[in-house]
Amino acid sequence: MNKKIIIRTLEKIALYMELQAENPFKVSAFRKAAAALEADERSLSEIDDITAIKGIGKGTASVIIELMEKGESSVLKELEGIVPKGLIPLMKLPGLGGKKLAKLYQELNIVDAETLKNACEAGKVRELAGFAAKTEEKILKELENFGTRAERLPIWQLEPVVLEINELLASLPEVELFSVAGSFRRVAETSKDIDFIVATKEYEVVREAIFKRLAILETVAAGDTKVSVVLDREEPVSVDFRLVKREEYATALHHFTGSKDHNVRMRQLAKSLGKKISEYGVEQEDGTIETFETEEAFFAHFNLPFIPPTVRESGKELDRLDELQDLITLDNIVADLHMHTTWSDGAHSVSEMGHALMEKGYSYAVITDHSQYLKVANGLTPERLELQKLDIYAFNKANPDFRLYRGTEMDILPDGTLDFEDDMLKDLDFVIASIHSSFTQSQDKIMARLKTAIENPYVHMIAHPTGRIVGQRGGYDPDVPLLIEWAAENGKILELNASPYRLDLSIEYLQLAMEKNVPIAINTDAHAIDQLRYMDMGVKYAQKAWLKKELIVNTWSREKFEAFIKKNKEK
Repeated sequence: MNKKIIIRTLEKIALYMELQAENPFKVSAFRKAAAALEADERSLSEIDDITAIKGIGKGTASVIIELMEKGESSVLKELEGIVPKGLIPLMKLPGLGGKKLAKLYQELNIVDAETLKNACEAGKVRELAGFAAKTEEKILKELENFGTRAERLPIWQLEPVVLEINELLASLPEVELFSVAGSFRRVAETSKDIDFIVATKEYEVVREAIFKRLAILETVAAGDTKVSVVLDREEPVSVDFRLVKREEYATALHHFTGSKDHNVRMRQLAKSLGKKISEYGVEQEDGTIETFETEEAFFAHFNLPFIPPTVRESGKELDRLDELQDLITLDNIVADLHMHTTWSDGAHSVSEMGHALMEKGYSYAVITDHSQYLKVANGLTPERLELQKLDIYAFNKANPDFRLYRGTEMDILPDGTLDFEDDMLKDLDFVIASIHSSFTQSQDKIMARLKTAIENPYVHMIAHPTGRIVGQRGGYDPDVPLLIEWAAENGKILELNASPYRLDLSIEYLQLAMEKNVPIAINTDAHAIDQLRYMDMGVKYAQKAWLKKELIVNTWSREKFEAFIKKNKEK
């Protein structure tokens, strides 16, 4: 349990109460409590008395305490039982906030997309106060594709499902080995479904555990060795489980990881040697089947090095075997340069994040809370940024073998100026500049904003350079090749934001940046300790672009990093 989960829960309770036409003062109390907790710069473990925080009363405090002690809220559970399940997804429709949705629910008994569509077609919605004919037309247009299952789901929607299934399979003593396979294992940005390979002797026990412990919307197949289900999530997720013998595991994992083109190329290689690859093993010239302990042993059978799943795409990876040794791996990462703490919109304190980073085996990291313009993220004023350094200095003094650097994720404002003056930037160790607003500006204006940042001598890096959210929005449409040129000319870092929501820069631009020798930093943009895990996904995504280790900033030694961040300050 951390602050962010509690804040989201309080906001959810307020929304559900609003839909129930609860007393507005009560709704407001939960929203105020969420805001008060967000504004408090301490992490949950550092707050002794929740009720001492201005804006948190006895009622909301009891909910917070229950969440801390039990990990769930009885108030929210009760509300979830009352509010129709189909009502909440309607919040995704543009222009339908809590108040409008409450009015539709209370006055027209709108409980899902179908009843909303019927009411609009009957002309009933336009008759409500605060609605109009145009609103009705807009809702009907939005409802045309609403609720249809997407053919492919973004990686950020699938990752929590994979983590849940990993936890389930790891808890079963009957499971000898397991792994996610398919396009998710190859770190594709979107996937049709999730594949798991499970080695076990107890097929029936594993099957029963899958049916019993996962929230299943539909069972597609329930054979002896294959289970296919659709999980009941906000967006339903299809999952295939292949149950195999231990000796078949490595070849099954290779086969079902793909890609199709990679497998075709491997089969051609096997055929040239008089052999045949299948999911069960490799058939030799004499008809016997050879199996393997690991994928490494499988590849070695064909005199190949291990080929990471991330580059098993076109089949041409077999022509680039000499480059595999230059690919980045998680072991090469010694730092994370972009993260947030309770000083802005993070869930954990400077000290808690610092200790978590040390546990990762890193040598250094940068604390980069939001700047003042981003009020929704509790961005820091220059005065608060000055105060924050006391936390960072105290941590460094207590942990001399590790270094936390002072930084900021500073907004590039809509008018093209930067959120802090140069004197403040010069005083910081590491400065990130990023765009969080006015995405619809013309490309010329967006590029002018980015140019201001990239030409500033005290800015070191541009974060999530396109602003995209995988599978959801394209971002603010910068001229990325030109941005890469500017980065090369000005000696700046561009980010590969490892959050599964972003993966920004994308592969094609990472490859272009590498051609121009632009340094790339793989950063988690973590807002909580558990999000530091995103580094693994970022590293694997970098492999897909065949990024070379030497260009990746967070493989640099502390001395090399310090030389880079100080170069313009010494002029």
